[in-house]
Amino acid sequence: MKRAVVAIALLLAVAAGAQAQPNSGVVRPDDESQLTDLQLGGQLYAGNCATCHGIAGEGSNGTRGSGNVLGKGPSLRGVGARTAHFYLSTGYMPLESPTQQPWRRRVLFTRRELRALVKYVASLGGGPPIPRPAPEHGHLAEGLRLFTEHCAGCHQVVAEGGYVTDARVPKLKQATPTQVAEAVRIGPYLMPKFSKKAISDRQLNSIIAYIQGAKKPDDRGGWGIGHIGPVPEGMIAWLIAGAVLVGLCALIGERIRA
Repeated sequence: MKRAVVAIALLLAVAAGAQAQPNSGVVRPDDESQLTDLQLGGQLYAGNCATCHGIAGEGSNGTRGSGNVLGKGPSLRGVGARTAHFYLSTGYMPLESPTQQPWRRRVLFTRRELRALVKYVASLGGGPPIPRPAPEHGHLAEGLRLFTEHCAGCHQVVAEGGYVTDARVPKLKQATPTQVAEAVRIGPYLMPKFSKKAISDRQLNSIIAYIQGAKKPDDRGGWGIGHIGPVPEGMIAWLIAGAVLVGLCALIGERIRA
């Protein structure tokens, strides 16, 4: 109990010494160079995460923090570096509103700040470390089969993303092997999470190898048309065929009149 009180007092103190940087949307301490990674992570957490996730990572259920901002977010105790790294390195966090769907965007933190925040969140209660996938040991054929079975229903067979009920599904072209490995295990937003029993680390390497290969597909049939499936391909085919048929009918009509 005493330890928790000291931690809360420390975070409140460092938050008071932090300030928002112009046009960044991030609250940063005045002088980061004088801080250790853990201290910097604590200050960044206090200024950018604590409103929704609680001062000590305990989570929040609709309480209002500084500036009367509504905060609502899950507990971060025990999520480890893996979850923190995924959400921060993809730009999914921090959100402008707790009701907003996380979406890939420009990362708001520097590399050192990101490392410090991940380290601080991991210190809140342990949890899994950042994974180290090895797609070079995977097999493309197996990866295609597994991706089709587990992922293509939402992400499309060449990982171009799409739409499901009440949500958008992201493309995977910008996802790094580490981020893919993290997402498979944590299940961000509406995505289900897969245990090592459902998808082993060896199988995960094959899935990542396939995703890496799908980023630059070999369009042997010609124009890829966005690589989003048969619907646009059919539309283009009907458009071209329709134009050819109209032109052919016009040509026949002209010859008959002549």
